[in-house]
Amino acid sequence: MKFTNTITIERPQATVFAYLANLENLPQWNYALAETRQLTSGPPSVGTRYLQTRTIPVHAEETLEIIELTPNHKLTVQGTLNALPAHLTYTLHPEGTATTLTNTVNLQAPRPLNLLAPIALGRVKSAVAANLAALKQLLEQS
Repeated sequence: MKFTNTITIERPQATVFAYLANLENLPQWNYALAETRQLTSGPPSVGTRYLQTRTIPVHAEETLEIIELTPNHKLTVQGTLNALPAHLTYTLHPEGTATTLTNTVNLQAPRPLNLLAPIALGRVKSAVAANLAALKQLLEQS
């Protein structure tokens, strides 16, 4: 299951990237998360690992790791999301004083769920779009 959402945020690219790269900010704009905690020391970089607590659709703990980080341009994270292996890529491009953020999500559905994946895909894409809208609102208000 792969999809992409794009949003324009009226904030400078460096500001948006700095906020995204600190994955501990995730629960502030993702309603399904209660906490994301960094497990490794130091500033976010390739190899930095996180543990997050999900509350929706069920209570679960998930692991994330930054696998690509190009300052102010690209952040890729891999891990589990609701027990599904996932790759999340955030790519940023300047648009004058604003930033265009493209989020590409690649979820690996287990084979028994492959037939249901297209049905779930629309709902997941919509939830991710709502989270990005919350991120936009949060960053534009600060």
